[in-house]
Amino acid sequence: MSTVTESVDVRVPIRAVYDQWTQFESFPQFMDGVESITQIDATHTRWVTKVAGVTREFDAEITEQHPDERVAWKSTGGDTKHAGVVTFHRLAQDETRVTIQLDWEPEGLVEKAGSAVGVDSHQVKADAKRFKEFIESRGNATGAWRGEVDRPDATS
Repeated sequence: MSTVTESVDVRVPIRAVYDQWTQFESFPQFMDGVESITQIDATHTRWVTKVAGVTREFDAEITEQHPDERVAWKSTGGDTKHAGVVTFHRLAQDETRVTIQLDWEPEGLVEKAGSAVGVDSHQVKADAKRFKEFIESRGNATGAWRGEVDRPDATS
């Protein structure tokens, strides 16, 4: 299992930052390698990614979601195993720290080699920077879902 953690400080209020993060279908606008995300229902998404020429599809389930605090998920089926959590920390009225932690299982030679030399860490850092630029340039979220989810033992 490979673990990557990255934080970025965003000059936007916590509510707008959190609200944007809940708009999973917007992720391809700032996450390199994410082709599409389809929101199936309040807690299920379908992802299509393409990294180093390899296309993967998988489903994910939101296992925990608390407005302005955290969103956690895990894959439930498909081509890849991963889990993650994003936390939101108010630094000031108009400044928020976003911390992203991803755990994933590299598959195949290319992914294992990439993980070994830190490609995944660089990718998460670049995606965090693009998220910062995306939300700061807008100043507000493209939408919001402020529901609560608390199913840490959720399974597919």
